[in-house]
Amino acid sequence: MSSAQASSSKAPSIDEVEKLLSREASAFQREVEVERILKAFKLNPYEMLDLNETATPEDIKKKYRQLSLFIHPDKTPHERAPEAFDLLKKVMKLAESELSDKAKREELDAVINQARILVLKANNLPPNTAPNDPRLASLDPPFKTQFRQQSKDLLIEEEVRRRKAIKMNLANEGLEARKKDEEVSAKKRKAEDDKVWEDTREQRVDSWRSFSNTKKKKKTKVTLLG
Repeated sequence: MSSAQASSSKAPSIDEVEKLLSREASAFQREVEVERILKAFKLNPYEMLDLNETATPEDIKKKYRQLSLFIHPDKTPHERAPEAFDLLKKVMKLAESELSDKAKREELDAVINQARILVLKANNLPPNTAPNDPRLASLDPPFKTQFRQQSKDLLIEEEVRRRKAIKMNLANEGLEARKKDEEVSAKKRKAEDDKVWEDTREQRVDSWRSFSNTKKKKKTKVTLLG
């Protein structure tokens, strides 16, 4: 074998192998993240952005920028990367609405905290158990899995109640609207009836006069000549 052939078939260096493995690992991680976002519960911005409940508005924006760059369709070979990217943008709007508004965030956090308490209670742990408590690490299924599922169940219940309330409000608004329409229609009919009554006043008077004259003629005695 010539020296040129030996050079061309030279094995890649350790650095080259490490770079190749790093690229493959990065591509794999991007695809895993795409799958995570697609499977995450859409009503829980904490889960979608993979944040804990103590995240600040700055943390939320920072995490969104990281994820949007990490799973960008131009950088991720996953066929559903565009879908995950668009979903992430929608989630960020939800996060800005739910987590940046103090009242809404307090409502969301109350549901999340209730889910945590229920999971701890189900595992015979006190409600004030710290997040780093070693007893949580021994749970099966893992505490995080149980917690996310319980949060999902409670958030679904809240969403169902919210939609029912909206539906009921719309129904009530529709009933009120129908009542108002009926009142308007009744007033319109009365106005039309009053107009017809006024428009036919002369006709009624003439009819009455004609009727009265006819009665008078019938009552007049006939004088016989003899």
